[in-house]
Amino acid sequence: MAIIQPASLQGRFTLFLILPVTALLVVMGVAGFFYARDLLLDQWREAAILKLQRAAHQMDMHLAGIKEGIRMFHETSGAQYDESFHAWALDRLSRQEGIIDVKLGWNQRRDTAAAAPEADPHLQTPGRGFRSMGKAWRLRRFHSASIREITAPRFDARGEHGTVSMISELLDEHGQTIGQLEVVVNFDFLFKHVVESGWWQSNKAFLVDERGQILVCTKPERQGRMDASEDPLERATFEAMSASSLGTVRGEGHPPSEISGFLRLEEAPWFLVMIAPGRDILAPIIQFRWIYSIFAIGFFALIVALIRWVTARLASEIREVSTAALRLSHGEFGAPLPQRRRDEVGELTGSFNLMTSQLQERLHLKEALSLAMEVQQNLLPSEPPTVPGLDLAGRSLYCQETGGDYFDYILRPGPAGRQQLCVAVGDVVGHGISAALLMTTVRALLRSRLDHPCSLTEALSDVNRLLHRDTADSGSFVTLFLLEVNPTAGNLEWVRAGHDPALLYCAATDALQELGGPGMALGVDEAGSYRSGRLSGLAAGDVVLIGTDGIWETQNMAAEKFGKERIGEILRNHHRLSAAGILQAILSAIEGFRGKGQQEDDITLMVIKKAVKT
Repeated sequence: MAIIQPASLQGRFTLFLILPVTALLVVMGVAGFFYARDLLLDQWREAAILKLQRAAHQMDMHLAGIKEGIRMFHETSGAQYDESFHAWALDRLSRQEGIIDVKLGWNQRRDTAAAAPEADPHLQTPGRGFRSMGKAWRLRRFHSASIREITAPRFDARGEHGTVSMISELLDEHGQTIGQLEVVVNFDFLFKHVVESGWWQSNKAFLVDERGQILVCTKPERQGRMDASEDPLERATFEAMSASSLGTVRGEGHPPSEISGFLRLEEAPWFLVMIAPGRDILAPIIQFRWIYSIFAIGFFALIVALIRWVTARLASEIREVSTAALRLSHGEFGAPLPQRRRDEVGELTGSFNLMTSQLQERLHLKEALSLAMEVQQNLLPSEPPTVPGLDLAGRSLYCQETGGDYFDYILRPGPAGRQQLCVAVGDVVGHGISAALLMTTVRALLRSRLDHPCSLTEALSDVNRLLHRDTADSGSFVTLFLLEVNPTAGNLEWVRAGHDPALLYCAATDALQELGGPGMALGVDEAGSYRSGRLSGLAAGDVVLIGTDGIWETQNMAAEKFGKERIGEILRNHHRLSAAGILQAILSAIEGFRGKGQQEDDITLMVIKKAVKT
């Protein structure tokens, strides 16, 4: 029992701290060794894939260049190209780097078979009814063509020089084969970058087709199919090739005896495969194993000694506190004890530090709010755009450093290449940082959508769907009024998404009209739909006013609301002013009505006036 419950604090530290930490360090050291081994294998996998990609990229570039020449010849089909262009494409193809020969053959027509010239016996394709015209190209019209196959490399009797053929079938308008184009490519030209790579020289490597047939190998005697190999790693590699275009496969054993990597070419149905010995890959970690063990033991001893020293010091400080408390019980007041750590002894100093930290945190928060206000203000238009026929003005006043009100001028592509003016006024539920963040999201979504051709209803439907994904859990939403103005034709089109209707003041009749309509706030229902309203006949001097509810819900000291009726009176009395003058008149009236009361909601106002010709 004495061993389980030591009498001294030092003994408790030894039993319950030093011994468990020692065991933990040993386990971590062993686990770290195995982790380093696996990490080295993973690095080899990445390096192997990268080497294969570099080599495959060179082959793909050569093949792609040749394919591009073939496609250029294919594009000469049809009646829009004459025979000289047809011949030029063939001649250009035959002169391309890496191409040894270009063979063009046509099916014998039944009605002209007897009159057709004799083919060159050296170039005729036996048993297929084609005639190759040699260098004196005999051209016919063909409707379409595509590369049918890329043949496997063919080597000479000594197995040194190889060729690859790219074969295209030439079709008539009925889809019948009327000819064949065969491009013979120098395989050494395609494969030289692979052969020159270090991994091809130092490892067992293959070029394999999709069926597993070995086309080229670093061991000349290695032939046949990879899936029929006696090596289980080669068979496993082939199975992995059937399921993926790139990857690595570990062989048997720990460490594995061999590891393979493979990559499929983009421009040909071939795979590059490399197989490296596992012991070579793990050679650094194997050589380091003994050094690692020695340093690990020394490190463990150092950590245990350090822990013992720290626990002894802690016990000494606790004894010092106990001694000081005993002296205090006898009325002896000494110097204050230094705070060496955050514990009960230093609680007072720790509380002060916490207070200081929190005060600093509040200052940082205030600076962050000021910066957020500056960023948000920069997102709002500093001045309206110049639109012929329109006078524009807009402003937002936030009740806190940041807010959720929003207005914007958006010039979007219109008919006949002209730009159309869209104006938007929005109000995010709530205030502060969260509302500001949601406002910037709506601004980005709306601007991005209106930058592409679409109707206003389509734009708001897409913005609503995307916004709902972000606000479904929080319950936040945004009201928005989107208006498109055609000053030349005097037309208005608007969509109302839960926002208060805009006001239209007609200067000729001195009448006010609401631009309303149905529409749900953005972010409430992902499937919400919207309908637009239209109005024509906008005349010179007419004024459109769009605002947020912070205007008419402003209260004075008697809890009376400003209301929309006052807005109408201001429009009637000041409609001859500029848009900026009308806006300032309304804001001044609101400020005078509120008096010494605090602004409790964000205020945003936009004024659009049809310019009066002078």
